[in-house]
Amino acid sequence: MKAVTTSPPPPGPSVDVVLPCLDEAEALPWVLARIPAGWRAIVVDNGSTDGSAEVARALGATVVREERRGFGAACHAGLLAATADLVCFCDCDASLDPGLLVPFTEEVRTGAADLVLGRRRPQGRGTWPAHARAGNLALSLLLRRRTGLTLRDLGPLRAARRAPLLALGLTDRRSGYPLQMVVRAADAGWRITEHDVPYLPRSGASKVTGTWRGTWQAVRDMSRVLKEAPAAERERTAPGGTR
Repeated sequence: MKAVTTSPPPPGPSVDVVLPCLDEAEALPWVLARIPAGWRAIVVDNGSTDGSAEVARALGATVVREERRGFGAACHAGLLAATADLVCFCDCDASLDPGLLVPFTEEVRTGAADLVLGRRRPQGRGTWPAHARAGNLALSLLLRRRTGLTLRDLGPLRAARRAPLLALGLTDRRSGYPLQMVVRAADAGWRITEHDVPYLPRSGASKVTGTWRGTWQAVRDMSRVLKEAPAAERERTAPGGTR
């Protein structure tokens, strides 16, 4: 009787890249073509009406549907769908090249950092509107006061390990999600580093910082995050905690 041999299951992705998406059909081919080999693109469709989900699926991406509108809602849905040990985040509007995440993941993989962020460096006039830069600067200063971190940007290009990210217990589902990730990581004693990355003119109109109103809403969301108590304080005052 012949022995039965079975092939080992195919390996999972070495890295998952979460791409929050709202009407980015035009940008998706450029973005997905730059996902490094062996990595998996998780496109989180946050209510697109331009066929973004269909475009992403046709290009080989894993598509997750998130009905609740909000940048944080889309990012967190992607994090929950991820299975790789390393998870990255990148905007889906062709303003950032996901290939730039390769050295970020190596820094996390080797233990040199727990969270790596990209500091956006605008390429060309008008790439980053003045009101958006001003809001980002103000938040960076408030973050320094809150955590002691000297980060110069709160950009969306970032890498970390999946399990520790989930353990942070992120709750913001709006524009404050990226900042809450940094604040809670700092409270947990994570090593956080920042590196310059080219920031290109985005495809289409910005859903958040393209207007003064959108920028103000984002700043308000993030200011609320900065006011939350540190982890030890939250645990002490939680139901069942010591008071």
